[in-house]
Amino acid sequence: MTTLTPENRTKLKRVSTATLTTALFKRGFRNVFIQDVRPLSQKSGSMVGEAFTLRYIPAREDLDLLSAFEGTQHPQRRAVEDCPPGHVMVIDSRKDPRAASAGGILVSRLMQRGVAGVVTDGGFRDTPEIAAMAIPAYHNRPSAPTNLIRHHALDINAPIACGDVAVYPGDIIVGDGEGVCVIPAHLANEIAPEVYEQTAYEDFVAERVRAGQGIFGLYPADAETKAEFAKWRPSWS
Repeated sequence: MTTLTPENRTKLKRVSTATLTTALFKRGFRNVFIQDVRPLSQKSGSMVGEAFTLRYIPAREDLDLLSAFEGTQHPQRRAVEDCPPGHVMVIDSRKDPRAASAGGILVSRLMQRGVAGVVTDGGFRDTPEIAAMAIPAYHNRPSAPTNLIRHHALDINAPIACGDVAVYPGDIIVGDGEGVCVIPAHLANEIAPEVYEQTAYEDFVAERVRAGQGIFGLYPADAETKAEFAKWRPSWS
């Protein structure tokens, strides 16, 4: 499995999901932005980490009882304890937010263990508490009922769907104030320097537009603008 370098991890923390989706589109990837998932808080900062996955199937009344949480092998609880530090837990809840994918205690445990973030295409409970935590968390909407009402936790760290996007263990998950993008693992080190430089250029463009310059020849750049950007670029870090 390709390992994301520390330098490229840092670069991905500076880029937007919008810039990432365009770079992936240039490589033929159209379905990389997890749909209908948004951050609980804009204060927790950007999120970058390898995917560690959990998959739910529909609950069944004879299996999904409160007693299912007893012991140490319930897949949801096991995933919380096994997700490696620096990774992002991504939960396939079948886009069903009618019951919680997790709550404040489990998300707090992930944060204390050094997990980089948590994403579900369902909902979280205890959302006021989660929104105040120093861990990026993304979901569809708040949902107070226990997960046992709708969800049966099954597979840990297997390929899943989340918000209609395929997520494989080890894919690089990037989140910002807009949402969450999935980078195929083998492309992450290739794409990180490119989107980092594109972010610098877009900051240059935004500065020029605020100063009153028109778009043509600026976005995209003509030869003259490229030369001006080359002179401006050392000022950006």
